[in-house]
Amino acid sequence: MTRDSKHDIENDIRHWVRPEIRALSAYHVPDPGDCIKLDAMENPYRWPDDLVNAWLERLRAAPLNRYPDPSARRLQSRLREAMHVPQDMAVLLGNGSDELIQMIVQTVAAPGRVILAPEPTFVMYRIIAQVFGLNFAGVPLTDDFALNVDAMLEAIDVHQPAVVFLSYPNNPTGNLFDAAAVRRIIAEAPGLVVVDEAYAAFAADSFMGALGEYPNLLVLRTVSKMGLAGLRLGMLAGPAAWLNEIDKTRLPYNINVLTQLSAEFALEHRDVLAAQTAQIRVDRTLLLAALQSLPGVTVYPSEANFILFRTPSGQATPIFTALRERRILIKNLSHAGGALADCLRVTVGAPAENAAFLEALRAVL
Repeated sequence: MTRDSKHDIENDIRHWVRPEIRALSAYHVPDPGDCIKLDAMENPYRWPDDLVNAWLERLRAAPLNRYPDPSARRLQSRLREAMHVPQDMAVLLGNGSDELIQMIVQTVAAPGRVILAPEPTFVMYRIIAQVFGLNFAGVPLTDDFALNVDAMLEAIDVHQPAVVFLSYPNNPTGNLFDAAAVRRIIAEAPGLVVVDEAYAAFAADSFMGALGEYPNLLVLRTVSKMGLAGLRLGMLAGPAAWLNEIDKTRLPYNINVLTQLSAEFALEHRDVLAAQTAQIRVDRTLLLAALQSLPGVTVYPSEANFILFRTPSGQATPIFTALRERRILIKNLSHAGGALADCLRVTVGAPAENAAFLEALRAVL
């Protein structure tokens, strides 16, 4: 490539690519290499061999020469049952919950509109809002990562947001917000309120049963955290009138044949997934207690499959790096600053993985 052609490309990019896009950074997923991977809130357990063989046998019948069912009707039925969707509510499926968040934002996108969420929270709410040219308003959580209800209600009054996103439990903090506070926000919000329950399999509460009580409430779920992250399948539940509009932004055939068949099969055997998530909840309790016993570490309560902890001042990045050198990969959140300064997040792994993490952490503290 000549210098002039490189210069032309840079000029073309400046001319054609929106400034909001140029200012963004792509969502980065680090290469784990040969590390014990405890950075992405994945279920660490695979299926037993007999179940894997039965699944592969099911896939033999996959009609790869045909487009998939565009509505994934059989899968929808399985998900409705597994996730206790009220009978009078509609369901919409996405290629992961990320696609559904994108569809929601795209549906309401218009100049000057605002997407609102407490922060820190799932970064894709902000990124997707910015991609579609909407303003994003983040409302800081309290020092213990609870909802600041007064600040949220004031921000709703000022910004009149098209959508409020509430991660329940919250990522990356792991806590469940006060349910009464969430209900106040739903009642006061002029637009949609999306309660994102990605970690519902590990939590003691849900707003799925509240669907229908509020005309603006939608509930978002994913199968990723319950052990099917590789399938990329999310579900949105709520009033049909809203989901019919959001469905207009969905690209055709977004849930492929292999995902549909695999997810149907997995949900037929959801007792296996339930046993795995129950084990993760037990291991979470043990890992929380072990972390709380370490000097200089502040550990935050979790209703998810990960734990947020604060290191001594200025030590998060050195600790993260030292753990990586010992082949343990967790998530360094300290670079986000603010309330997450000095914070690291670890996924609850299998017992041997948790033990290796704790041994390495004790060695580097």
